[in-house]
Amino acid sequence: MATGRDQVLGWGLVGLSISIFIYYTAWIIILPFIDESQMIHNFFMPRVYAVVIPLSSGVLGLLIIGLFVGTTMLKSSQKEKKN
Repeated sequence: MATGRDQVLGWGLVGLSISIFIYYTAWIIILPFIDESQMIHNFFMPRVYAVVIPLSSGVLGLLIIGLFVGTTMLKSSQKEKKN
């Protein structure tokens, strides 16, 4: 059963995810249609980061997953050699 603290953490993560989704959607879909002289452009990074940040996050995530799988396989094969 989830405790109250776990639920607060879960809802916090959901809220953070929704906030990031709304920011990214506005940045990529809505902002190009707004004139660049408008003040709202000051709240967003340059659009090149819209590609760089998710791409680098994906590469980093795949690297971490690959390292985890590799170390797990290495430990497993070392255990089999000892037995």
